[in-house]
Amino acid sequence: MPLSSIIKKIPKAELHLHIEGSLTPELMWRLAQKHSVTLPYASVEEIEAAYNFTDLQSFLDIYYAGAGVLIDEDDFFSLMWDYLQRCHEENIVHAEIMFDPQTHTARGIGFDVFMPGFIKAMRKAQGDYGISSMLIMSFLRHLPESAALETLAAAEPYYSHITAVGLDSSELGHPPSKFERVFKKAKALGFKIVAHAGEEGPPSYIWEAIRLLNVDRIDHGVRCQEDEALMDYLKTSQIPLTVCPLSNLKLCVIDDMREHNILKLLEAGLLVTVNSDDPTYFGGFLNANYEALYNALGMDESTIKTLAINSFKASFLSDEQKAHYIAQIAEY
Repeated sequence: MPLSSIIKKIPKAELHLHIEGSLTPELMWRLAQKHSVTLPYASVEEIEAAYNFTDLQSFLDIYYAGAGVLIDEDDFFSLMWDYLQRCHEENIVHAEIMFDPQTHTARGIGFDVFMPGFIKAMRKAQGDYGISSMLIMSFLRHLPESAALETLAAAEPYYSHITAVGLDSSELGHPPSKFERVFKKAKALGFKIVAHAGEEGPPSYIWEAIRLLNVDRIDHGVRCQEDEALMDYLKTSQIPLTVCPLSNLKLCVIDDMREHNILKLLEAGLLVTVNSDDPTYFGGFLNANYEALYNALGMDESTIKTLAINSFKASFLSDEQKAHYIAQIAEY
């Protein structure tokens, strides 16, 4: 069986996916027309062309502009449902999905609008496809910690629907230490903790996320290789890294996919996983990221299976659920 077929057919989990970053040009265009929102683009094709950004900040500028078409509950349902249908097509059986409430509350759209839309789509995917999913509420790190604390409080009616809290947006100049208090409070409330670190930021940001935020997972983390002691710690602790290859290429963290260090990190004993980050902006959903690694680095079947197994090991599923999916992969 061709390895591309194995990539498509084995069960996988996705752990680093920003739901706002899965907004397709087609859905953006349709919602803009629905709400009479004026976009700086004259067609779907122009929106696609605008995705040709050069760095993290230029991506974020487009990302936040695109989010402006998400206005009512049904819009958020459509956004989530589009992604979960893609999960069904790619045999992603479990997804842990990040969302940015501050992107929406800043526009006057509250938790009572986007959360019911998300939850409805997640329940439909569970019923129709058997796909399990969890929500990760992410704080925007370019905003002050006080705003994150306000967001944590505003989310209280929906705590039962949120599994983890995270930290995303512009990394440089906004170290994890800036958010130590809000994550301590979130941990006390029982949430799992994740944080973007070591993508554009230095290895010291990964250390801060571990020591100050008490993270359960590191999002990205590819720059850990610059710090030997950190590599040893990540190997020993097995704190997972949610690596996003096509994102790393698009944002110039690497210049060529053949330079990606994910397999070196895997060979060093780190618990690395493959994810798509913001797939419509970065050129591909989860299977495309596996394919890109296979084409550039020559992964064999065993490595593909190991990365898929890691996606479940690193998840927030129960041990019983993890074992169920890992056994399916091992027997494939």
